Amino acid sequence: MRTAQTQAYLEFSAARAGHLFRSACLLASGDTHLAEDLVQETLGRMYVVWGRIAKVDNPAAYAQTVLVRAFLTHRRRSSSRESPSAELPDRLAGAGGDTLLRVTLLTALAELGPKDRAVLVLRYWEDRSIEETAEVLQTSAGAVRTRSVRALSRLRAELGGSLRDLAGQ
Repeated sequence: MRTAQTQAYLEFSAARAGHLFRSACLLASGDTHLAEDLVQETLGRMYVVWGRIAKVDNPAAYAQTVLVRAFLTHRRRSSSRESPSAELPDRLAGAGGDTLLRVTLLTALAELGPKDRAVLVLRYWEDRSIEETAEVLQTSAGAVRTRSVRALSRLRAELGGSLRDLAGQ
């Protein structure tokens, strides 16, 4: 029985690790080292509860919730305020697609607070509903709507006219 559970967990973690890492990179403002730590912490927590995971309707959504909560916990710690470098890692430069637009958006996203960033990532990157986002962040749907509107306004103000210029290229 335990071997079957371990095998199921290994298959789940292999299938979801890339998706969790991409979300963690967005939450961590491109800090790939922090993103890796968040994914590792998430998968570790998932392993601990894996035997009870059958009671969860959607393990992937549960893992995403664990990831966001791990990120918010990390941001609350005073040691998380340390930032060895303000530059984006080289990995993003070779990601393909519209690199300049991507880097500009990530930089603007990094200027937002952690809860604002979490709301935008969950709502618009993960395409979650307001209710799902509220559940993950342990807040009300009205608070998610308000934070979403304010965070988008701050993001637009941060980007100014540069987003329109970049999208038109």
